[in-house]
Amino acid sequence: MNATLQIALLALVPVCMLFAGSAVLFFSAKTVASFVQLLGAGCLVIVVLTHLSEALHPFPWMYWGRPHSIGHYLDFWSAVLGLTLFPLGYLFYALARRNTQQT
Repeated sequence: MNATLQIALLALVPVCMLFAGSAVLFFSAKTVASFVQLLGAGCLVIVVLTHLSEALHPFPWMYWGRPHSIGHYLDFWSAVLGLTLFPLGYLFYALARRNTQQT
């Protein structure tokens, strides 16, 4: 089995758990912070799916795994957005919840 495929399959479980938890939080709270967190988790799911596509080659015209390809930029910007938005959404939700509990 390809190493990229193994890593992507191992990463799929925690990322799907983050996405599911963020979705439950968003549908129960419906705040901007929970939406930002859900958007970040969705970007992380896209990162894992691009790595799966790189390993399985379902769309050969996208040249998965090559520098300066569509898949490369999709993977890079999804990772940047996911690693930025998910923690920011979590932080803002936790701060808002802390402020409402203190009052």
